[in-house]
Amino acid sequence: MKLSPLVDEGAALSVVEDQRYSRHILVPEISIIGQQRVKAAKVLCVGAGGLGSPVLMYLAAAGIGTLGIVDFDVVEESNLQRQIIHGQSDIGTSKAKSAKRKIAEINPYINVITHDVRLDNTNVMEIFKDYDLIIDGTDNFATRYLINDACVLLGKPYVWGSVLRFDGQASVFWSEHGPCYRCLHPTPAQDVPNCAEAGVLGVLCASIASIQATEAIKLIIGIGEPLIGALIIYDALAMSFRKIEIKKDPECVVCGENPTQKGLLKNYEEFCSPAGATHLSVEKLKIKMDRGDDFLLIDVREASEFEIRRIPGSVLIPLGNFIDGSALKSLPKDKEIILHCHSGGRSATALSILKNAGFRDVTHVEGGILAWAQHIDTTCTVY
Repeated sequence: MKLSPLVDEGAALSVVEDQRYSRHILVPEISIIGQQRVKAAKVLCVGAGGLGSPVLMYLAAAGIGTLGIVDFDVVEESNLQRQIIHGQSDIGTSKAKSAKRKIAEINPYINVITHDVRLDNTNVMEIFKDYDLIIDGTDNFATRYLINDACVLLGKPYVWGSVLRFDGQASVFWSEHGPCYRCLHPTPAQDVPNCAEAGVLGVLCASIASIQATEAIKLIIGIGEPLIGALIIYDALAMSFRKIEIKKDPECVVCGENPTQKGLLKNYEEFCSPAGATHLSVEKLKIKMDRGDDFLLIDVREASEFEIRRIPGSVLIPLGNFIDGSALKSLPKDKEIILHCHSGGRSATALSILKNAGFRDVTHVEGGILAWAQHIDTTCTVY
């Protein structure tokens, strides 16, 4: 599918820019006109982490005129294995601000806008409206559905990528020309860990991010065949790429022939949680602990994670023991049970298993030990 350029030809390049981007200008498909479109483009990257880092660095080097960064998190040492836009001296600082400083070193001739906020349904439309396209560098389903729905409602292309362990995926969702993310995933996948829980090969992030950056430039200039209606699947261990077709779902709730969802959902976290899941904030957990409430706090991570850091008073029962049913035999049904994991995914799964087994007084900690480290015990080791 060939498309017209996403961005109009902008202002002429300066002499310095002619020299800086000369290797682009020499490529016939890009030429000086294409580079002017790149200069005029406004691209927003959601997340300055594993995918966002190389995406931002390559787009900055390419000369994207305006780069936006959405990230409310701070740099942690465990990020540095893959989030290459940050360094040792950035630990503890805002990821958005750290990324902006690095971009200024890569290319001082572009405008960088930081949105140091958590993206949600109260700010996403306002943030997205001024950008030409959105690149997803996140690692959770709730934010992906939020980004997708906002892009569909605003008519903007959504350049998506995903990484886990040795596997990566990438596509372009643009409901005006093909399927949206919901056409691929009508309902949220359950029991899928994120990188913080399952790990990821650091260099895999660069492989998928380079595809995302390439697709963004192709859309801006209007060259090549964009990944609209196609999904790239990369297996780093086998060093293999597969490309499969994605079709637009005529019954899609947001981009189908008769869409039933006309706006954003009220709660994307709830939409992506297992049925019946209930949440407890780390602040409320701390209050219950200080008050001396009688409850059982269960850590469903693995033993190796439990050894790194644990919430005081918690006992270890790995998620696998819930899945095979062995944990259920020893748990009390007449006592409040609170579950937690690294960031909330595994504990939500364990909660769903307990609910289905007839446990009523059970909940899980939203954000897991990561939230505990950020809001309660800032000396807590994170990984």
